[in-house]
Amino acid sequence: MRHLVWIFNEQVLSSGNKILSQVFKHKYILSALFGGLIILLAFNFRQIFDQNLQITILQSNETRLKNELLAVGKQLEDLKNEDQVKINQDLKKEIDNIQKTYNSAVTVYEKLVDFNGDKKKKSEFEKNFAKSLKLLADKNYTEAGKILSEVSSGIDTENQKVIASFKIPENVTQSNTPPDSGFSRQKVSIDIGDYLVDVVSADLNSTKVIVDTASDSDCKDNCPTLPLATYVSRNGAFAGINGSYFCPAEYPSCAGKTNSFDTLLMNKNKTYFNSDNNVYSTVPAVIFSGNSVRFVGQSLEWGRDSGVDAVLANQPLLVSGSNVVFGGNSDPKQGLKGSRSFVGNKDSTVYIGVVHNATVAEVARVLQKMGMHNALNLDSGGSTALWSGGYKVGPGRNIPNALLFIRK
Repeated sequence: MRHLVWIFNEQVLSSGNKILSQVFKHKYILSALFGGLIILLAFNFRQIFDQNLQITILQSNETRLKNELLAVGKQLEDLKNEDQVKINQDLKKEIDNIQKTYNSAVTVYEKLVDFNGDKKKKSEFEKNFAKSLKLLADKNYTEAGKILSEVSSGIDTENQKVIASFKIPENVTQSNTPPDSGFSRQKVSIDIGDYLVDVVSADLNSTKVIVDTASDSDCKDNCPTLPLATYVSRNGAFAGINGSYFCPAEYPSCAGKTNSFDTLLMNKNKTYFNSDNNVYSTVPAVIFSGNSVRFVGQSLEWGRDSGVDAVLANQPLLVSGSNVVFGGNSDPKQGLKGSRSFVGNKDSTVYIGVVHNATVAEVARVLQKMGMHNALNLDSGGSTALWSGGYKVGPGRNIPNALLFIRK
């Protein structure tokens, strides 16, 4: 019996040892399996964590987007409730007011610059003009417009007084015929009244006509200018007159093109000005060559011949072939009475001069009455100047070009 127990124990121990041996034999496999299980669990945990994190972010973004959508929706609703048509109309009205009052201010200022009436009145106009600028700065366009209108009307009224008070001196001789040569101050009578005319006559057989310029070539802004007397003296001329229209520095509308002119001209050095922008120009011109003169109705009719003595374009053409060809236009400045410069001819006799207290249309009729075959209007206003042994009219402001008589 004891022997059997011993045998049983031995068998049990033997079996146990075999099991342990198998366990130890596969311990590395178990370790590997256990480690893999741990990694697998960790990976799954990381995936679960990432998924939860992404869900949290998505939820946060969803909340933010919802809030933004609500805000945009509110803005859209606000826009729907606004009257866009009215807003646009109000904006357009304000822009129109700015443009209108600005243009009015520029026009009134330029009228102030040219006003040569009573000094006390001019001072009053200047003070009111300054008030209008303050109102413009405060965006009070209505009140600014009212004051500008009052200043403009006041200047017009004073100018009319000057015109009405203008009288031809009693010692001036009445004559509808210009002098054969030299300077004359005379009264010319036409069907609508009498006009004071200062005129210089010269024969092209003994006189050369040139155009002198302060600039040596084309100039678009901040151009040089000179007094008429300087042009006369540096060329040894015996007579001269202001030339073409230009943009004076005193005018706000001339910003960016100060003292420039844009019409065709050839100066004494045979240099053509503004040639490119006058290829198709309809502005009239006068051409002097030797003992002859030619007037053309449009600059495009003239080439770029440098064999002539002078070319000067301006407008309007007043008389052509002894006929009045200008009876007025929509330019308010040309419709006002003032001192008007001109150049004209009768055969080989050339004339330069000034008709006083006349509109441009009236000047045309006066010059025709004086027997001129052709005549061209020149610049006037503050630029008006006539020289013959000294200033007969002017001196006026400095000018960019001048037409001169030189003895041959």
